Amino acid sequence: MNAEVKVAILGAASSGKTTLAAALARDHGTVWVPEYLREFVDTEARVPVAQDQIHIARTQRAREDAAMPLARRYLFCDTTPLMTAVYSRHYFHGIDAELELLANRHRRDYAITLVTASDIPWQADGLQRESEQVSVTINTMLMEELSRRAIPYLLLTGTLAERLAQANRHLP
Repeated sequence: MNAEVKVAILGAASSGKTTLAAALARDHGTVWVPEYLREFVDTEARVPVAQDQIHIARTQRAREDAAMPLARRYLFCDTTPLMTAVYSRHYFHGIDAELELLANRHRRDYAITLVTASDIPWQADGLQRESEQVSVTINTMLMEELSRRAIPYLLLTGTLAERLAQANRHLP
């Protein structure tokens, strides 16, 4: 059975996206798509440079496409190309045209956008996480980007159990 509802889960580093995506998939008996950026950093043993951004976004989308036939009702996506665009804007002061096109598809590609608040304790995570302050900046930029693109979203706060309850009330 294919997913009927593709759910984007966005948020700054260390805001609980991965934990939430895995828990939602478990609770709904479906699959989820992990964040490719984490794998990239682990495999390459470095943080991405500007030229890597489109590869990261394309790979994330390709993995979503591959997971669609395996999903049952929902496909939970731990980040999207929109998040890659936010990071590109922050670290590289802009995004390339192809990444912009992928980010512009967000409203069409995802039925629901969930955003994890930065209200849980920040934790360092190897090369991928720099500081709590960078996470605050990224969170602000994400909110601005969602507003600029007129993407509706649900901000999830609190413990994992509270976030799950909030998300489940919002899922069709």
